[in-house]
Amino acid sequence: MNMTLRALLGATALLTLAGLASAETTITVATVNNGDMIRMQGLMDDFYAKNPDIKVEWVTLEENVLRQKVTTDIATKGGQFDVLTIGTYEVPIWGKSGWLVSLNDLPAAWDKADLLPAIAGGLTVDGELYAAPFYGESSMVMYRKDLMEAAGLTMPDAPTWADIDKAAAAMTDKSKEQYGICLRGKAGWGENMAFLTAMSNSFGAKWFDMDWKPQFDQKPWADTLAFYLHLMNDYGPPGASNNGFNENLALTQQGHCGMWIDATVAASFVTGKDSTVADKMGFALAPDNGLGKRGNWLWAWSLAIPAGSAKVDAAKVFVAWATSKEYTALVAEKEGWANVPPGTRTSLYANAEYQKVPFAKMTLDSINSADPTHPTVDPVPYVGVQFVAIPEFAGIATEVGQQFSAALAGTTTAADALAAAQELTTTEMTKAGYIK
Repeated sequence: MNMTLRALLGATALLTLAGLASAETTITVATVNNGDMIRMQGLMDDFYAKNPDIKVEWVTLEENVLRQKVTTDIATKGGQFDVLTIGTYEVPIWGKSGWLVSLNDLPAAWDKADLLPAIAGGLTVDGELYAAPFYGESSMVMYRKDLMEAAGLTMPDAPTWADIDKAAAAMTDKSKEQYGICLRGKAGWGENMAFLTAMSNSFGAKWFDMDWKPQFDQKPWADTLAFYLHLMNDYGPPGASNNGFNENLALTQQGHCGMWIDATVAASFVTGKDSTVADKMGFALAPDNGLGKRGNWLWAWSLAIPAGSAKVDAAKVFVAWATSKEYTALVAEKEGWANVPPGTRTSLYANAEYQKVPFAKMTLDSINSADPTHPTVDPVPYVGVQFVAIPEFAGIATEVGQQFSAALAGTTTAADALAAAQELTTTEMTKAGYIK
């Protein structure tokens, strides 16, 4: 073990908070079924060794199901969970509503000041940190270098959508189940609409104008959807309307995708032991159209404590452990630096060992290039890159996502999907009082 790891693993001051928790306390943690969270469950011996009086019960769910269950539980004060895995969209809304416990009193050794400003800012309301980031992400292009070379092409570090179109065409061979591009098609505000909203920003589109009037009847959205459907119908895998993050990850790991534009956090999995193309992957920034905005997002999966929990002290012990520098060092020791949770701490990107990871710099550059306060080409009345930070957005965007997923499946046309999106969004925004 090198000295850096030994020092980090020895610094257990912030992990000895168990005295705050009552004996034999059991907390319930609701989390998403992605690789980083599954990995954490395999490293719990470290937590139990340091905190023998706290037991953790896991509720691990698919992303859309997780969002539905935790939202229902916290809104009804159900008290089913003591720790929630939630995203950058929920934290400011729920924190402002008084639904989350402030984490400003996590111990000094946890080092709040070390959090990347872009990530911490999205989890803070009026100076109170309401969630601790487990990992932060943007999105980027993950591509097969071998297929690009065979096609006689070179992927720019900062590609345009025209570059993506050309590369997708060149890498597609459907007779070999080799698809030039894989993108999210599964309906959901955090599934296909996260991708399409971020993509639309680079086409000059926006959800709402300054009067909160929906913009799906405008040319930039028509251009976005048309280009997306072209890529997926001509160069994508069959059944793409059912594919979300996990499905596309599996396709990419199995070598079926020439390119996959998705979360930067996926880089460790497409280059990891479960990937058949681990040594063939390259990385580039999300594409643009020369309008000043790239099609990338900004997100953090974070751990928060609902105000209804009766086990706040024990929950804080767990949150501090799971989001600490020491946990990062533990993963590095067990799994290698490429597999540590990325995108949350300045110190990680200053670490000489982590700087050797092939996607580290591209991840940080992608995170830093996303601006939630100015997400679109034109001025808008909202913040959020791949979402609009209003409580109504999740429901509206899921309905819109169903329309766009149907267009991808071929059960409706792009024009009809956009018209339906415009109508339903206008109805809901009028009902909510945004449109006068």
